[in-house]
Amino acid sequence: MKGRGLVRAGVGFARPGGWRALLSGWRHRRLDARDLPAQGVVRARVPGMVVDAEPRPGGGVIRFARSELRIRVVTGGAVFWGWDGAGPEPSYALAGVVPGPDPRATLEPDKDGGWRVVSERLTVQVSRDGTVEVRTPGGVVLRRDLPPRWWEGADGGPTRWTVRSEVSADARFFGLGGRSSGPRLRAGTYRLWNTDPGRPFRPGDDPLYITMPVQLVVADAGTHLAFYDDPWDGRVVLREGVEGAGSGHDRPATSAVHMDGGPLRCWVVVGTPARVLSRWTRLTGAPAAPPSWALGPQHARWGFGSEREVRRVVAGYRERGLPLSALHLDIDHYDGHRVFTVDRRRFPGLPELAEELARDGVRLVSIVDPAVKAEVGGTVYDSGVAAGAFVRDGNGREVRGVAWPGVCVYPDFTDPQVRSWWGQWYEERLAQGFAGMWHDLNEPVSFSVFGANTLPRSARHSLEGRGGDHRGAHNVYALAMARAGYESLRRLRPHERPFLFSRSGWAGMQRYGGTWSGDVSSGWPGLRASLSLVLGLGLCGVPYSGCDVGGFDGSPAPELFLRWFQLGAYLPLFRTHSAIGAGRREPWEFGPDVLEHARAALLERERLRPYFVTLAQLARLTGAPYVRPLWWGFPKDRALRDCEDAFLLGDALLVAPVLEPGARSRTVRLPRGRWYDTATGRVYEGPGQVVVDAPLSRIPVLARGGSVLAVRGSDGATELEVWAPAAGRKGGGVVVSGSGDGWGRAEVERYTTRLADGEVRVKLIRGDGAGPPKRPVRVRGLDSVR
Repeated sequence: MKGRGLVRAGVGFARPGGWRALLSGWRHRRLDARDLPAQGVVRARVPGMVVDAEPRPGGGVIRFARSELRIRVVTGGAVFWGWDGAGPEPSYALAGVVPGPDPRATLEPDKDGGWRVVSERLTVQVSRDGTVEVRTPGGVVLRRDLPPRWWEGADGGPTRWTVRSEVSADARFFGLGGRSSGPRLRAGTYRLWNTDPGRPFRPGDDPLYITMPVQLVVADAGTHLAFYDDPWDGRVVLREGVEGAGSGHDRPATSAVHMDGGPLRCWVVVGTPARVLSRWTRLTGAPAAPPSWALGPQHARWGFGSEREVRRVVAGYRERGLPLSALHLDIDHYDGHRVFTVDRRRFPGLPELAEELARDGVRLVSIVDPAVKAEVGGTVYDSGVAAGAFVRDGNGREVRGVAWPGVCVYPDFTDPQVRSWWGQWYEERLAQGFAGMWHDLNEPVSFSVFGANTLPRSARHSLEGRGGDHRGAHNVYALAMARAGYESLRRLRPHERPFLFSRSGWAGMQRYGGTWSGDVSSGWPGLRASLSLVLGLGLCGVPYSGCDVGGFDGSPAPELFLRWFQLGAYLPLFRTHSAIGAGRREPWEFGPDVLEHARAALLERERLRPYFVTLAQLARLTGAPYVRPLWWGFPKDRALRDCEDAFLLGDALLVAPVLEPGARSRTVRLPRGRWYDTATGRVYEGPGQVVVDAPLSRIPVLARGGSVLAVRGSDGATELEVWAPAAGRKGGGVVVSGSGDGWGRAEVERYTTRLADGEVRVKLIRGDGAGPPKRPVRVRGLDSVR
């Protein structure tokens, strides 16, 4: 066993049931050896030359000597293509019915024996050898997929495939799910296999819990998103381009996608970043808007241990005047770590506790793991056996693994009937008083000392009745579990928006909720990785996410905790969390100075709660993430494309977290426009780079001149905070009134601002013209422009 294997073995034995994990991993390997045929002789194949073509609505079919290519431009402007007869369905990523073909897009002959499909927003050109180019209406190439290559077993089995793509030399890559180094993805190899690393992670650790074959590419020529709709294991090899300094000899940036099986099919969406994310979420589903309380501060710890400790922590928040919206119970509240149970000795009155906390404005959130303890007489296990709910091997026997309860079995969430069966157990959680659900260890995890840490690849799954094994089900396992939970919560409490977030997932997971960083390491590198994950996931269509404030392991120093807390206050999911034995994360545990500065961050988060409600509703309506890279509105600004240490919160605010110890000032790259330091009122003009103060009491937050955002006034009512526009410029903003925790229709208010005669004039845009604002207005920054 090599050094890395020894490290993994040590991690495995450090967990409960180390010997069981060893035996489980050994059994899984034997199952794979038995049920997965050995790779025999393989034959390589390429498409060959064009034979003929058949126009169809929105595109058509182009036949080559050894394959065929289907192309379809759909309404809304996205383009789909699939090789070897692959169509857009079935797909776990897509939501509902695939959009219909764009009747204006037609397949027509092109030069040199190729074909092309011309639509309003893009042109797809296919050469006679199978190269696929996506061009702007002006003819500029955004993406060039070279002819794919397949490797087929002579005796059958999955077909591996590879596609190498070229983009412009100045392009920058983003996305691929949750990556700890980024959000800009530099040259390297990124694996597509949802993975529990088995230990707290740091920047550069790859893969992590959420991987997606979703690339967002930003270049001077334009922005596009490419999604290879294949959930199998794979890897993406990126290489950044080199510009020829005017010589014309540029080396394009490249992306090579290598998949171990599954269909070769791709979606591409082009446009501005906002338009790309809007069309992407039309395809994969509108992001679920969390209930309003889930936009407030939340607290978790693995190891509360008892109702008494829960009450102590909540009382600590209240006695110190600190707002708190939710408290999360980890697996230690279960009876022997068994899912859907309660340890009655330590939590004898959980429903009463939940009711008591709810009266004080605090909701309880329950962890839910997919692993079910394999014990005859166990309520969940016996019910699952009767329902045929658990994943099985090739001989029809239950596949068993090891998780926190011990030897476990795993529901097959790719079976609709199993999703329905699993969903009924959420009624038990609601009866215990829980208001939200936290899905964990759903990669899925089976402890192993061999580094696999998951189910055997040969395990059998329903895959919606099509049948298959874990190679095709692994990456969508958590997505299907989230669907089961979300649909159940909607059925059980039809008048409330569900609150559900999941450690793992895949493309389209935003339909059911959000996510968080997972077990990030407690250190300054972990703080930086947390921001990378949130930004990267937002660009994949998952807008609601956050991190374990303070890191999961270890005991952060007071300064690190405070800077993490200050960052967390501006992320969609604001939650402290820590591992058992890793120390407390209550703000008062770090000394009086940290407490006071943390109080300021909490109160500012509460003041901005209406703004977060607006961002949540806008994400649902448009797909725009709450947290956006600085280049969001200016993708052609190359300096902004390379800026990774600050972000936009909506359109109005620029947040510049402190990511290094001892820093009391920092450099901030500004997008175009006027920017105000919200603490000092100082004015800065962008684009450019400025140095701003970052005292221990706060992190720099700048407001865009002319912006309008909803905030909570001193009386608790919502008011408009307006930042003065520069003379001769206009501004504006959108306020969306949330529907509380229910499904009522949100009201969208659009405002414009302008500076005239030394006054800032704010108008509400209505269908019949403009009128006065519906809410009180507080103007800021006006003294700075007089």
